[in-house]
Amino acid sequence: MDAGDTRIGRVAGVCRGTVAATVTATAIAPLLAIVLAVAGASAAGAPTVATAAPDAIERPLVEGATDPLRGRAIALGRDGNCLLCHGLADAGRPTGNLAPPLDGVAGRLSAGQIRLRVVNPALANPHTIMPAYFVADGLRQVAAPWRGKPILDAQQIEDLVAWLQTLR
Repeated sequence: MDAGDTRIGRVAGVCRGTVAATVTATAIAPLLAIVLAVAGASAAGAPTVATAAPDAIERPLVEGATDPLRGRAIALGRDGNCLLCHGLADAGRPTGNLAPPLDGVAGRLSAGQIRLRVVNPALANPHTIMPAYFVADGLRQVAAPWRGKPILDAQQIEDLVAWLQTLR
Protein backbone atom coordinates (compact mmCIF):
# COMPACT_ATOMS: atom_id res chain seq x y z
CA MET A 1 0.00 0.00 0.00
CA ASP A 2 1.25 3.51 -0.72
CA ALA A 3 -0.05 7.06 -0.38
CA GLY A 4 -1.77 6.75 -3.77
CA ASP A 5 -4.04 3.92 -2.69
CA THR A 6 -7.66 4.99 -2.49
CA ARG A 7 -9.01 1.92 -0.72
CA ILE A 8 -7.75 -0.53 1.79
CA GLY A 9 -9.53 -3.80 1.20
CA ARG A 10 -9.71 -5.22 4.70
CA VAL A 11 -8.33 -3.82 7.88
CA ALA A 12 -7.63 -6.53 10.42
CA GLY A 13 -9.60 -6.32 13.64
CA VAL A 14 -9.08 -3.33 15.83
CA CYS A 15 -11.40 -4.64 18.54
CA ARG A 16 -9.38 -7.49 20.04
CA GLY A 17 -8.71 -8.88 16.57
CA THR A 18 -12.31 -9.81 15.85
CA VAL A 19 -13.57 -7.07 13.56
CA ALA A 20 -12.72 -6.73 9.90
CA ALA A 21 -13.90 -3.66 8.06
CA THR A 22 -13.64 -2.04 4.69
CA VAL A 23 -12.66 1.60 4.99
CA THR A 24 -11.39 4.28 2.67
CA ALA A 25 -7.78 5.25 2.99
CA THR A 26 -8.86 8.86 3.24
CA ALA A 27 -10.64 8.12 6.50
CA ILE A 28 -7.58 6.56 8.13
CA ALA A 29 -4.79 8.41 6.32
CA PRO A 30 -3.97 10.67 9.30
CA LEU A 31 -3.77 7.72 11.68
CA LEU A 32 -1.81 5.70 9.14
CA ALA A 33 0.67 8.55 8.84
CA ILE A 34 1.07 8.58 12.63
CA VAL A 35 1.48 4.81 12.82
CA LEU A 36 4.03 4.79 10.00
CA ALA A 37 5.95 7.67 11.57
CA VAL A 38 5.95 6.02 14.98
CA ALA A 39 6.95 2.70 13.42
CA GLY A 40 9.91 4.33 11.71
CA ALA A 41 8.71 4.07 8.13
CA SER A 42 10.38 6.08 5.44
CA ALA A 43 8.60 7.62 2.49
CA ALA A 44 10.90 5.80 0.09
CA GLY A 45 11.00 2.41 1.75
CA ALA A 46 8.67 -0.19 3.16
CA PRO A 47 7.28 0.48 6.61
CA THR A 48 8.90 -1.11 9.60
CA VAL A 49 6.40 -3.29 11.41
CA ALA A 50 5.77 -2.05 14.93
CA THR A 51 4.75 -4.48 17.62
CA ALA A 52 1.54 -3.14 19.14
CA ALA A 53 -1.80 -4.31 20.41
CA PRO A 54 -4.38 -4.27 17.60
CA ASP A 55 -6.60 -1.85 19.54
CA ALA A 56 -3.98 0.62 20.73
CA ILE A 57 -1.41 3.23 19.70
CA GLU A 58 1.33 2.21 22.09
CA ARG A 59 3.93 4.89 21.37
CA PRO A 60 3.27 8.53 22.31
CA LEU A 61 2.52 10.93 19.46
CA VAL A 62 5.23 13.32 20.68
CA GLU A 63 8.46 12.93 22.62
CA GLY A 64 9.00 14.67 25.91
CA ALA A 65 7.17 15.46 29.09
CA THR A 66 3.41 15.39 29.51
CA ASP A 67 1.32 17.53 31.83
CA PRO A 68 -1.59 15.69 33.46
CA LEU A 69 -2.96 18.95 34.89
CA ARG A 70 -3.10 20.43 31.42
CA GLY A 71 -4.79 17.20 30.31
CA ARG A 72 -7.46 17.69 32.97
CA ALA A 73 -8.01 21.27 31.83
CA ILE A 74 -8.43 20.02 28.25
CA ALA A 75 -10.94 17.37 29.29
CA LEU A 76 -12.99 19.73 31.44
CA GLY A 77 -12.70 22.72 29.10
CA ARG A 78 -14.03 23.56 25.68
CA ASP A 79 -11.01 22.09 23.84
CA GLY A 80 -11.84 18.51 24.73
CA ASN A 81 -15.39 18.98 25.92
CA CYS A 82 -15.22 15.41 27.29
CA LEU A 83 -17.79 15.98 30.02
CA LEU A 84 -20.52 16.66 27.52
CA CYS A 85 -20.79 12.86 27.08
CA HIS A 86 -18.61 11.28 29.82
CA GLY A 87 -19.29 11.31 33.53
CA LEU A 88 -16.66 12.31 36.10
CA ALA A 89 -17.41 12.18 39.84
CA ASP A 90 -15.15 15.07 40.88
CA ALA A 91 -15.98 17.41 38.00
CA GLY A 92 -17.83 19.81 40.26
CA ARG A 93 -20.59 20.27 37.69
CA PRO A 94 -23.13 18.19 35.77
CA THR A 95 -21.61 15.69 33.34
CA GLY A 96 -22.86 13.50 30.53
CA ASN A 97 -24.11 9.95 30.54
CA LEU A 98 -23.94 9.10 26.82
CA ALA A 99 -20.52 7.45 27.11
CA PRO A 100 -18.61 5.44 29.73
CA PRO A 101 -17.55 7.43 32.80
CA LEU A 102 -13.98 8.64 32.91
CA ASP A 103 -13.68 7.50 36.53
CA GLY A 104 -11.60 4.31 36.55
CA VAL A 105 -10.67 4.48 32.85
CA ALA A 106 -7.02 3.71 33.60
CA GLY A 107 -8.13 0.47 35.27
CA ARG A 108 -10.05 -0.53 32.14
CA LEU A 109 -7.72 0.63 29.35
CA SER A 110 -3.98 0.96 28.82
CA ALA A 111 -2.42 4.29 27.83
CA GLY A 112 -2.18 3.02 24.23
CA GLN A 113 -5.84 2.02 24.19
CA ILE A 114 -6.87 5.42 25.56
CA ARG A 115 -4.64 7.14 22.98
CA LEU A 116 -6.32 5.26 20.11
CA ARG A 117 -9.78 6.11 21.44
CA VAL A 118 -8.92 9.82 21.58
CA VAL A 119 -7.07 9.93 18.24
CA ASN A 120 -9.80 8.09 16.29
CA PRO A 121 -12.34 6.18 18.38
CA ALA A 122 -14.06 4.72 15.30
CA LEU A 123 -11.07 2.40 14.91
CA ALA A 124 -12.00 0.73 18.21
CA ASN A 125 -15.76 1.05 17.78
CA PRO A 126 -17.12 1.81 14.30
CA HIS A 127 -20.50 2.79 15.83
CA THR A 128 -19.13 5.35 18.28
CA ILE A 129 -20.58 8.82 18.57
CA MET A 130 -17.29 10.18 19.93
CA PRO A 131 -15.45 12.50 17.55
CA ALA A 132 -11.91 11.82 16.35
CA TYR A 133 -9.70 14.37 18.10
CA PHE A 134 -6.58 13.91 15.94
CA VAL A 135 -8.06 13.41 12.47
CA ALA A 136 -8.28 16.35 10.08
CA ASP A 137 -9.22 14.83 6.72
CA GLY A 138 -12.29 12.99 5.51
CA LEU A 139 -14.63 14.70 7.97
CA ARG A 140 -18.06 16.09 7.13
CA GLN A 141 -19.89 19.19 8.33
CA VAL A 142 -16.80 21.00 9.59
CA ALA A 143 -16.98 24.80 9.74
CA ALA A 144 -14.53 26.55 7.42
CA PRO A 145 -12.15 27.88 10.12
CA TRP A 146 -11.57 24.33 11.41
CA ARG A 147 -11.30 22.39 8.14
CA GLY A 148 -8.05 20.49 7.79
CA LYS A 149 -7.23 20.88 11.49
CA PRO A 150 -7.52 18.27 14.23
CA ILE A 151 -9.51 19.16 17.35
CA LEU A 152 -6.44 18.59 19.53
CA ASP A 153 -2.75 18.65 18.64
CA ALA A 154 -0.35 15.82 19.49
CA GLN A 155 0.87 17.41 22.74
CA GLN A 156 -2.71 17.99 23.91
CA ILE A 157 -3.52 14.33 23.16
CA GLU A 158 -0.56 13.17 25.24
CA ASP A 159 -1.42 15.51 28.12
CA LEU A 160 -5.00 14.20 28.05
CA VAL A 161 -3.79 10.59 28.03
CA ALA A 162 -1.46 11.36 30.96
CA TRP A 163 -4.37 12.75 32.99
CA LEU A 164 -6.71 9.89 32.06
CA GLN A 165 -4.03 7.46 33.25
CA THR A 166 -4.37 8.96 36.74
CA LEU A 167 -8.04 7.91 36.90
CA ARG A 168 -7.76 4.45 38.43
